[in-house]
Amino acid sequence: MHRFKYKNQRQIGISIGFLYGNELKNAPCYETTDVIVPVPLHPKKQKIRGYNQSEMFADGLAKAMNIPVNTRILMRSFFSETQTRKSRFARWENVKAIFDVENEELAGKHILLVDDVITTGATIEACVNSLKKIPGAKISVAAIAFASS
Repeated sequence: MHRFKYKNQRQIGISIGFLYGNELKNAPCYETTDVIVPVPLHPKKQKIRGYNQSEMFADGLAKAMNIPVNTRILMRSFFSETQTRKSRFARWENVKAIFDVENEELAGKHILLVDDVITTGATIEACVNSLKKIPGAKISVAAIAFASS
């Protein structure tokens, strides 16, 4: 995971996404998925890192599941500090209102929201809260890993 997130080894995320997607496409609760939405990075952070690791994971899932990725629907509107080494509450405070839904083209659709690592769930929760503004949307979540304490 460290090489994938911090050492520019994008193919790791794509490959994991492809393997994971082959499992999900046969799972009944994911059969109706219409679109995959990766947790966005702020453009400034993406420029520094060079890529969005959640988007690489989403690309692998999309290839295996034959479902499109939409990187325009959910936007990170504010640059926030890194979440690394923050407490659960501090993470939640850091991200609670930084995501916006740009349009509602996904009304009534099943959205698979994906992230690379879920630590406290604060980022995923903030994204879900924004996506819930889309009328009739069903939201599922997938991640490569979760951090244990």
